[in-house]
Amino acid sequence: MSGFETQLYDGLLIAGLACAAGVFVLLHFVTAPYGRHARTGWGPSIGSVSGWVLMETPAVAVFAAFFLSGHGCRPGWVWVFVALWEFHYVQRALVFPFRLREAGKRIPVLIVVFGIIFNVYNGYLNGRYLGVHGGAYGPAWFADPRFLAGAAAFAAGMAINLHSDHILRNLRQPGESGYRIPQGGLFRWVSCPNYFGETLAWAGWAVATWSLPGLFFAVWTAANLLPRARAHHRWYLAHFAEYPTARKAIVPYLY
Repeated sequence: MSGFETQLYDGLLIAGLACAAGVFVLLHFVTAPYGRHARTGWGPSIGSVSGWVLMETPAVAVFAAFFLSGHGCRPGWVWVFVALWEFHYVQRALVFPFRLREAGKRIPVLIVVFGIIFNVYNGYLNGRYLGVHGGAYGPAWFADPRFLAGAAAFAAGMAINLHSDHILRNLRQPGESGYRIPQGGLFRWVSCPNYFGETLAWAGWAVATWSLPGLFFAVWTAANLLPRARAHHRWYLAHFAEYPTARKAIVPYLY
């Protein structure tokens, strides 16, 4: 990277990490208005499927573009990280939305715009880092305990996320849009195991890449999903008298 881009990149990274703390606090008071928390007063909206595709597709394209634009060495090993990232986001952008059973559900355009901005920002930071510094990940790194532990956490998080989404999706028949109490899997212990899985996956990414951009993503994932899980948990308790009170919001036995 040029000297100017290096300064810009470092500034974006530091500013983004600082903003995550503010977002974490803010989201404990203002719950994003989509899904079960949808409400009026947030401007125009679009269908949930279109919204998810528009929000998540930039993470696929921007990460790939900036990874490929780097002039650093890109040995075969670094493509492992590309595969992990793209597997998650192709599933999130082009598979997950079309399997939703949310008849008539909509999402504010403002939320979609925020999602696009974050995914462009995050895709640039992580894609550019790996495109420029990918040569640092030689064969020895992929036998390093940090990579092995991080990759295992990423895989476990993805499995938990996908399984939990499957349980949630099958609570409804095609065309239905109501809510029921989910059972099975990690729902035995927490209200939002899908969020737990996603948080675990990107914490694993941060460890596996052992990078500040990876840490940035892990911190933002936690800052966004922990407060939302708390909001979901309160919603379940308020709407279902028989809801299991022993469940936590997102982290078994803790939070």
